[in-house]
Amino acid sequence: MKILGISAHYHDSAAALVIDGVPVAAVQEERLSRRKNDAAFPLLSIEWCLDHAGIEAGALDAVVFYERPMLKFDRILTCALRAFPRSWRAFPKAMKNSLGEKVWVRGVISSYLGVPARKVLFTEHHQSHAAAAFLTAPTPRAAILTTDGVGEWATLSIGLGARRPDGAASITLLREVRFPHSLGMLYSTFTAYLGFAVNEGEYKVMGLASYGRPTLVNEVRRLIRRTADGAFALELDYFEFHTTAQRSYSSRFIDLFGPPRSPYEPIDLQTAEGRRFADCAASVQFVLEDTLLGIARALRQETGLPDLCMGGGVALNGVANARILAESGFERLFVPPAPGDAGCALGAALYADRIHFDNPDREVPDHPFWGPAVDGSALAQLAHEDRQVCDELDDSELIDRTADDLIAGRVVGWMDGALEFGPRALGHRSILAAPHAAEMRDRLNRDIKYREEFRPFAPAVPIEAADRYFELPPGGARLARFMSGVFPVRPEWRTRLAAITHTDGTARLQTVEQSMAPRLHALLESYGRRSGIPVLLNTSFNLAGEPIVNRAVEGYSTFRRSGIDVLVAGRTRVVKRASSAMQQEKIACSRSVAR
Repeated sequence: MKILGISAHYHDSAAALVIDGVPVAAVQEERLSRRKNDAAFPLLSIEWCLDHAGIEAGALDAVVFYERPMLKFDRILTCALRAFPRSWRAFPKAMKNSLGEKVWVRGVISSYLGVPARKVLFTEHHQSHAAAAFLTAPTPRAAILTTDGVGEWATLSIGLGARRPDGAASITLLREVRFPHSLGMLYSTFTAYLGFAVNEGEYKVMGLASYGRPTLVNEVRRLIRRTADGAFALELDYFEFHTTAQRSYSSRFIDLFGPPRSPYEPIDLQTAEGRRFADCAASVQFVLEDTLLGIARALRQETGLPDLCMGGGVALNGVANARILAESGFERLFVPPAPGDAGCALGAALYADRIHFDNPDREVPDHPFWGPAVDGSALAQLAHEDRQVCDELDDSELIDRTADDLIAGRVVGWMDGALEFGPRALGHRSILAAPHAAEMRDRLNRDIKYREEFRPFAPAVPIEAADRYFELPPGGARLARFMSGVFPVRPEWRTRLAAITHTDGTARLQTVEQSMAPRLHALLESYGRRSGIPVLLNTSFNLAGEPIVNRAVEGYSTFRRSGIDVLVAGRTRVVKRASSAMQQEKIACSRSVAR
């Protein structure tokens, strides 16, 4: 059975193809269109998935959209009418947006793909999140917690997932919290208040939080209260996201927290204003963690299950995830590599396969690499045309030369195999660097990523060595597989791992298994033999405001427009001319000194 899953029309559009119960392709539209967080109908992603599998759209048994558009329209209309007359300005725009492609999705899909309307199916948004979290996790039974901004009505759901001995799988969502009460919207409101882009800058709030103190926790708790049933409710007088598209927070919010930050003003942590913004971030982060932790603890007691699967955009909060793993009572926490809306494309396809069509459960390969493969020969051609130094090397020599580059302090753009699905670069589209000096972190932020100086970088380490350098609770290595948890760097290693140690002594860790990323694992070991520490700084291969690179040409463009010294794609290695000349000068100087 061939099932195509689609997410679109909000943010992070994507397509995923499942054949006979197993994913064969998945890619976000932004990686192909080159528009960050592209929300358009994912025609490029659909075309690539079908071409990759060698099938036509007519061969599809079903096309599954990741939410129910009419149910979402019901929520938008109901909320607009409830908020009237305050919503009168936003109402026409909301209706125009909803009554276009967003409501008539079945017709749009049928028209674009040429498939009969009867083949177009829908899942609910949080069913897609739940399926992406549970059906990709290596566990027979698990509690499920999904939380985001909003789907149709649900903003948080809890449930159970099971794989039965007869081969059938089930997902049962037990209850939900409904819009406008939303942990995702609470966090995104502070994201907007702090001057970052909603649905894109939430990770910046998490990074900024480490520079602040949770001095405003009592104020944040005025905005959200726990309810008698163990859930929560927002105090809506502090918000405007449910009544207008103009801004997320109300005047009462500003009275409580002070003036918001302009997106165009840098955050100077040496000033009182900069520290106030950092304290706001630390306070909402603390309240988010405590709220999620309370819900997870109750879910553990209710189900008695050892495993928890988490989905939804809030599951990208690695600090909260680590606390849930360490303090909730769950023994293992599974977060998929794409827990947000892009991952719903895969979740929708898997939900339709297992639940709607009642097909037997199949083991899903435990990796994130479902996108286009990089072509090293394309990089070689670009480099030769641009008169750059280029080598074609076998694997062993390439690994050793790259390890030498990293030891020498060079920054390496690393492109290997199929593109990652999800927001994290997990070793196939990465920028790699030595993790030892704080100056490397500053150089990457300033000269390569072109982003805020407070932003941290992640370490990658072979899973066999992770416990030596990082304080991992039981189950922590698994959570770190897809860079989904933030853990302390062991104190004795922090000065020697300064580039990846955040201001609070933690790092968003990636544990690398040889079976998942063999070349990155080999590079880590080769670097470890030279440096004594098999840890590398790993950040996504992109510049600020751009999607992660996909093809060799995008990697090469980024390489040429930034301070990256070396670019590797497949077996092709390119050294920037300036870096090559500088190295020759260093060699000549060292020889003259030796004489």
